[in-house]
Amino acid sequence: MNWKYLVAWIPGIPIAIINAFFRESFYTQFLTELHAHQLSAVSFIVLFGIYVWFILKWLTLPSMQHAFRLGLTWFALTVIFEFLFGHYVMGHPWSRLLHDYNVLAGRVWILVLIWIAMAPMILYKVRSQDANGSGVGPQQ
Repeated sequence: MNWKYLVAWIPGIPIAIINAFFRESFYTQFLTELHAHQLSAVSFIVLFGIYVWFILKWLTLPSMQHAFRLGLTWFALTVIFEFLFGHYVMGHPWSRLLHDYNVLAGRVWILVLIWIAMAPMILYKVRSQDANGSGVGPQQ
């Protein structure tokens, strides 16, 4: 694994913190907690997608397989960080951390995690199509 792949994950933390700040400071003034959570998930997906779009060129992924591995690495780092930071630094109980995984209750955090895992691969494919017009092969 290239060191840049790990370093590139780190800005996701301030993106998430800023997104959470907006959720707590603004969205919850106008929306229920559940709807603020859902809007916050969508806004993070958009912000993270924009971020990934811009760093893909710097990452110079050689193949779709590397993009897939990058996404899985970022997924794992995110889940580990969420639970370790959330529990041991923020002091949240495990039940609160697991609550956002309850899709049946309208919680959509899992969509964020799926996007984190898939964004490098999806955006790599889009950038590859833009680079050579055929959608085949690595980006130029």
